[in-house]
Amino acid sequence: MTVHTVFRRALLAGGLPGALFALWWFTSAGSTDFYLPPLSTTLGKFGEVWTPERLRSDVLPSLLRLTAGYLLAVVAGVGLGLVVGTGRVVRDVLEPVLELFRAIPPPVLVPVIMLFAGIGDTMKVIVIVSGCMWPILLNTVEGVRAVDEVLSDTCRSYGITGPTRLWHLVLRSASPQIVTGMRQALSIGIILMVISEMFASSNGLGFTIVQFQRSFAIPEMWSGVLLLGLLGFLLSLLFRFAENRALAWYHGLRRAQRNP
Repeated sequence: MTVHTVFRRALLAGGLPGALFALWWFTSAGSTDFYLPPLSTTLGKFGEVWTPERLRSDVLPSLLRLTAGYLLAVVAGVGLGLVVGTGRVVRDVLEPVLELFRAIPPPVLVPVIMLFAGIGDTMKVIVIVSGCMWPILLNTVEGVRAVDEVLSDTCRSYGITGPTRLWHLVLRSASPQIVTGMRQALSIGIILMVISEMFASSNGLGFTIVQFQRSFAIPEMWSGVLLLGLLGFLLSLLFRFAENRALAWYHGLRRAQRNP
């Protein structure tokens, strides 16, 4: 990869966020609105509020809950998706039920989950799992159902069955779809992480932002929103890096097909 390519990709990735940031800066400059302070004021509070101690006490627990819920959702979504995608009878039986539960917005389940899981970290992790699992599950099902019939027949002819077929054919063929679901689930997980921390919580990024709002510390509140956006951006870059490594073969195949 040349320096020009790296620079071009960095420009494309950071161009729009930089333009939006500059727009926010100039449009808010000189603002006297109590609820919409100048960006310069928000940035001035950013360093004061988000000290290493607060990052350790509020942001780190949020990231740990997000990680736990997201990984559990990946395991549950991929595992159930493989079962539903490979079994026609199972799919016919479970599909109506899955569609019913998928239609329920996860934030609505927060009070219900609090009844049996309490108000601790378990509740917050379950809320994240309840929202992140669906895009992973549905994309896994579609990926498994789209496995090439020719490759499937070839495996059958060579006696490749069971876990070996599942690992080398089914999962490999469905992996682009699975990763798409995981990318969608990541953004949902960040949203649910914040929402779950707004209910009967004592720490976390969502809890801190709400506390600032309730105490009318508006610049501090906006600094939390800005931090949340930065975390989402960094997690997206990290996911894209992992995706490029895991699906290098797929992206290479796509490039070869576009440039024969």
